[in-house]
Amino acid sequence: MKQGSFNTILLLVAFSVAFSIYYLVFGAAPEKTLLHDLFQGGPLIAVLMAMSILVVTYIVERSLSIKKAQGTRDTTVFLKSVVKNVTENNFGEAIKVCDKQRGSMANILKSGLSRYLELNETKGAEKKEKITEVKRVFEETTMLEMPVLEKNLVSLSTIASIATMVGLLGTVIGMIRAFSALAKAGSADAVGLSRGISEALFNTAGGIGIAIVAIVAYNFFTTKIDGITYVIDEATKDLLENLNSKN
Repeated sequence: MKQGSFNTILLLVAFSVAFSIYYLVFGAAPEKTLLHDLFQGGPLIAVLMAMSILVVTYIVERSLSIKKAQGTRDTTVFLKSVVKNVTENNFGEAIKVCDKQRGSMANILKSGLSRYLELNETKGAEKKEKITEVKRVFEETTMLEMPVLEKNLVSLSTIASIATMVGLLGTVIGMIRAFSALAKAGSADAVGLSRGISEALFNTAGGIGIAIVAIVAYNFFTTKIDGITYVIDEATKDLLENLNSKN
């Protein structure tokens, strides 16, 4: 499924589920219960619920994607196996190891090794040309793999910013209702005042809570991706040096 289609469907599902829960579950809850209090928080509570669904979905999706990108076994063991086979001029076995490993690093190393084998079969190809071409293939494949690793991180950071603003908007609306009720009554209206303040606080707590989770998730995944990128850079560098040392 394309990224745009995935996000569109996810948005529709998240908001549909959130508003359904808000009106059908929270709206039908008995008074003086937490669910009823949440319903009194206003429709922005449903918006915050939709954002929480989006954040959880993106966290699960990124966790699975990054785990898949790391491959089926430890990258250190995998890299040692590839370098060992390349050192022994056993390129076919090195490519098979990449096929078994899978993941971003395996795809990148496999592309470079496959290209090196093609150039070896080409008569007249000089050593410097081979290394330059393999390096180009490594860089090109890395550029193709990076968007896969970084997918949906922008969505997480956007939700972190928007959730705070939505919570703040709910706070302002709640306070407006509280003081409006106070002004209409001409005296202290405990019910109206408490309802407005309750709406403000629920929206504030929801917006801040979602923002915290989204920011932590974004930073966590960014760190993981930086680690994967560093390992890939080191792996391609080691492999190029190994290939360059051959006659």
